[in-house]
Amino acid sequence: MSAIKMPWKNTSSLRTGRSFDLGKMTLPQLWMAYLTYPTILLYFGLIVASALAALHFANGVWGVILPIPVVIAIYPLAWYMIHRFILHGRWLYRNPITATLWKRIHFDHHQDPHLLDVLFGSPANTVPTMALITMPVGYLISGWAGSFAALSTALVMTCIYEFFHCIQHLAYKPKWQWVAKIKQLHVLHHFHDENGNYGITNYVPDRIFGSFYREARDRIRSRHVFNLGYDLEEARRFPWVMKITGSPPRDKPAGARPERSTQTTPN
Repeated sequence: MSAIKMPWKNTSSLRTGRSFDLGKMTLPQLWMAYLTYPTILLYFGLIVASALAALHFANGVWGVILPIPVVIAIYPLAWYMIHRFILHGRWLYRNPITATLWKRIHFDHHQDPHLLDVLFGSPANTVPTMALITMPVGYLISGWAGSFAALSTALVMTCIYEFFHCIQHLAYKPKWQWVAKIKQLHVLHHFHDENGNYGITNYVPDRIFGSFYREARDRIRSRHVFNLGYDLEEARRFPWVMKITGSPPRDKPAGARPERSTQTTPN
């Protein structure tokens, strides 16, 4: 009797250098990679820790519950502002001190959207940002109990956000219409015009601030969609990101690499 092949057993073939390549992964393989990824496991641990802290400081159930819908409401707007004005801003790469940060938090992702370990933000950046955005709001509602409840909510939302972000770069056609739609909108952001569709699961802020577009024909294709404006001319003026990368910025992403590249070092 032949052995039954389990899709999550052979994860070594998913590696390109040190990265999982979403362009070659199936949905079961993504689940396995996601649920065992160190950043996600850290988030899970922080969710439990912050929830327990909220319960420890709580004087009543409402002090823990009330911050949750408030964070759910403000969180998409906060991340929209960060995505649009910081991650897509051009001021970070123009300073040698912040160039490395900008490269890690967003430039690498647009240069090669299929790589899982640059899709996830570094916890050293994401966790303090979540805390700064949500904990003061929770504290104003119900003190430390609300503060930790707000952080726990933000961490849960981030885990959801990151999973659907993976789906949007996965070689997979979603059966759920809503997921297929948000994937289409995000693909436009990466491959047509980066100056719009900044949301991942929630595009309400895009609609409010005029950055939403539904189809490619609604806009002229951007020549900076893969390099975020950090083209060769900019790299010559502000060389720090290019020096770290070791090569000029690409005008298109590497995409899903062929199988034979899993044993070689990418250029």
